Amino acid sequence: MEEKEQECNCEENADTAREEKLSELEILKQSFDEKKKQADEYYDQLLRLKADFENYRRRSEKEKKDYLDWGKEKILLKQISMDDVLEQALKSAKTGGKVEDIIIGLDMISKEFSKMLKEEGVEEITCEKFDPNVCEALDTVETDDAEDGAVLEVYQKGYKMNGKLIRAAKVKVAKRQSEK
Repeated sequence: MEEKEQECNCEENADTAREEKLSELEILKQSFDEKKKQADEYYDQLLRLKADFENYRRRSEKEKKDYLDWGKEKILLKQISMDDVLEQALKSAKTGGKVEDIIIGLDMISKEFSKMLKEEGVEEITCEKFDPNVCEALDTVETDDAEDGAVLEVYQKGYKMNGKLIRAAKVKVAKRQSEK
């Protein structure tokens, strides 16, 4: 009888173990299904984010191009205005022929151009002493009349825009004569 009881207990234990395994398998399957569903949702979100980012990138590129075109248009309108002044000066030079009229016309063009540069944040660099950060020495002259490193002549003006160098000044620099 003891053997029968042990057999029954073994069968009951096996049935219980099988049921536990089946319920564990069911729990794992449910967990797997939930995680798969969550992964699919994340994948869908990722695809939407990717599409949103591509749209954002395209929109940003278009806005950047529009801003550049707008800036070009703004500058070109100012240059057209300067061209009008230049045409007036040429017309005056052709009809009048007076040197004074030509000088007045050229002066008007120069002032109009300087005004445009100033409005755009461009400022002329003043060079009294040679500074390699803003000047380019094209020539050096040995002299006792000027301090060493003094700018004797500006061949081409230099400019900064909003504090950033956009063109270095091209200058002639004084150098002290060496004693013999």
